[in-house]
Amino acid sequence: MSISIIPFDEGEALLNWLALCDTFEAGHMRPKAEIGDTFLYRDPDTLLSRSAWIDGMGLAVKSATIFPGNPDMGQPMINGSVSVFSDTTGSLEAVIDFHLVTKWKTAGDSLFAARRLARPDSRNILIVGAGTVGRSLFQAYSAGFPDARFTVWNRTRANAEAMAEDCPGLSVADDLETAVRAADIVTSATMSTEPVLKGDWFQPGQHIDLIGAYRPDMREADDAALQRARVFVDSYDTTVGHIGEIKIPLEAGAINRGHLVADYYEPNLFNRRCEDEITLFKNGGGAHLDLMTSRYILDAWQAGG
Repeated sequence: MSISIIPFDEGEALLNWLALCDTFEAGHMRPKAEIGDTFLYRDPDTLLSRSAWIDGMGLAVKSATIFPGNPDMGQPMINGSVSVFSDTTGSLEAVIDFHLVTKWKTAGDSLFAARRLARPDSRNILIVGAGTVGRSLFQAYSAGFPDARFTVWNRTRANAEAMAEDCPGLSVADDLETAVRAADIVTSATMSTEPVLKGDWFQPGQHIDLIGAYRPDMREADDAALQRARVFVDSYDTTVGHIGEIKIPLEAGAINRGHLVADYYEPNLFNRRCEDEITLFKNGGGAHLDLMTSRYILDAWQAGG
């Protein structure tokens, strides 16, 4: 049995953002994924495993170790891998670098939604947050909207300036409200537990892409943002009861369950209706998207080899 070992740099050289979007589209035409997460703890360390099985595509288990003390020893805080298994025999097909799958899954998820929900003529894209994910979003959105101009805003301007040095053509915004009002697409990847985006700032025709919140206590946009927009998620199963962006306003009665228009398994509803409406997408990730991304990476690796 031959098992592919796919490291970050060699794997990434074979990948294409638009091809990944095609994989997401095809993957959601298959039977709905079965997913499950498990956690093991040894304070302050964590082992997180996310698994998914899609009939006809196979199985994947993405395991991550989070050791907060590692940076003090010069080691990465998060390490991990993704194991991909055959749908027909259950045999191990590949072990893929955790960071490669996570990068392409996360930014690709947002790009896939934006290609359905943002206006095709979107030219001004604002990235909120100048971290690792923000840089990935610059790459992904550049592929999907090649004529766009990009701006970044970050709480600490020095970090935004550092990102601008890494991303040719990226400009730095001083005032978040002004930058939001001027954007066609706002893509946000912060670690905020309090909303940084105000719905009162939104303009007709905008697309809002929310990535950063992943815990029940985290959110990036306020109630008005969700109330003014048509709201979409990548998966009801991994967002509604799990992430504060949706969970908090639902429990507070700011929105109701019917305010969520569709997830990826409802392609006929997952679209923009007119130029003036505001669309808002919550990127929740999910193990099924890790599986789709891993299968795409493995296929590209085998074709390239």
